[in-house]
Amino acid sequence: MEPIDIGIVVSFFMLAMVILGMRVAFAAAMAGIVGLVWIFWAKKGYDPEQFSWAITIAAKTAGQVPHSKVASQALSLIPTFILIGYLAYYAGLTTALFEAAKRWVGWVPGGMGVATVFATAGFAAVSGASVATSAVFARIAIPEMLAVGYDKRFAAGVVAAGGTLASLIPPSAILVIYAIIVEQDVGLLLLAGFIPGAVSALIYGGLIIGMALVIKNFGPPISGFTWGERFRSLPPALPIFAVITIIILFVYNPFGGDAFGTPTEGGAIGAFIVLCMALYRGMRWEQLKSALLETAKLSVMIFTIIWGVLIYVRFLGFADLPASFAEWIAELEQSPMLTLVMILLAYAVLGMFMDAIGMLLLTLPVVFPAVMALNGGPYVTAEDAAFGMNSTMCAIWFGILVVKMAEFCLITPPIGLNCFVVAGVRPDISVQDVFRGVTPFFIADAITIATLVAFPAIVLWLPSLTMT
Repeated sequence: MEPIDIGIVVSFFMLAMVILGMRVAFAAAMAGIVGLVWIFWAKKGYDPEQFSWAITIAAKTAGQVPHSKVASQALSLIPTFILIGYLAYYAGLTTALFEAAKRWVGWVPGGMGVATVFATAGFAAVSGASVATSAVFARIAIPEMLAVGYDKRFAAGVVAAGGTLASLIPPSAILVIYAIIVEQDVGLLLLAGFIPGAVSALIYGGLIIGMALVIKNFGPPISGFTWGERFRSLPPALPIFAVITIIILFVYNPFGGDAFGTPTEGGAIGAFIVLCMALYRGMRWEQLKSALLETAKLSVMIFTIIWGVLIYVRFLGFADLPASFAEWIAELEQSPMLTLVMILLAYAVLGMFMDAIGMLLLTLPVVFPAVMALNGGPYVTAEDAAFGMNSTMCAIWFGILVVKMAEFCLITPPIGLNCFVVAGVRPDISVQDVFRGVTPFFIADAITIATLVAFPAIVLWLPSLTMT
């Protein structure tokens, strides 16, 4: 059996394990080790005396992965971004942000739902984790929406869908992981997420307003706030915007010249500022310990997935599956844009059975080279490219598209992690109710994806400013 055939068989074996319920990290690591043993043994003609040699070489090859790939400065952003989010919650900044959003946009139809979306978008700008965002606002926003007459299913759906914005709006752990896998500039990817994240939040808000206008007694507006009360709600939320500004300055210097630092340094300084703010607001030791423990748990989960999947990725390299798939995609006799849409639809289906981070880690080593080949290769110019952009811009554009698809997967049954988190925080709302509540947001996500595909400039404008 040829290496590529082994690659296909082992990949289907791994997907079967994931669908049957095995954790992605363990399924990928097991598949990677089995595949490496198989390939090395096949090179020796399946000689029984060489089987132990194949196991030894496979173990050594797999053992090099955790340290060599994870000991990366870029990955240090992940725990700092997650820590910012948990510290902001314990500092009371999330409550202040929600209160400000409620006072400023509560007057529109469906105002409390719109305020929740905008508040989650603001919190996403200081938190790199969708799960943390959903958990925080399930405690803050759902009780207030229920108090003014929202259906509990839709209230839970708004929080679950709003939480997905943390995947796209920087600082985003998934964007960092994407940048590392495809070896692209982390800062450019983080910059590229700002406008698409804002567009996604606006489309969510527009959907809620439209439903409130059409459905009777759907989402009553919240009125009665004076202009003085609105302006007084802004100062408590300002630390959120201060952290956002710092991160932007460290990624991109709007005054010209080099940035003030790296994204890693920006994340560390942002975490320090939020920590000082939390201590100033009276955060106790128990709260600090909880923030640190939650950060550690989520970071370990992400790094474990990375370790396991990178073993599988190493096996894919020996099987030559990424290059063969890229060559096959490039030779398809159909429109490159149609092929891209089919790839995005495949992500939508795959996301029903896998978590977002695991899905990207498993697929990108194969899919990304194929998309680059579809565009015209790594050295293509914008004039000759199938998508009208050079390889660097194509990598950024595809990254935002695929991360948006990962957002979509966070609310799709049966795996939608955000829905399980909201149901876990709110025992009075079943996970089935949460899945029903997020259904309208599938339409909003489809509109967002179509908009980003049709108008790449939405994604590429900010990164292009740093490259001119």
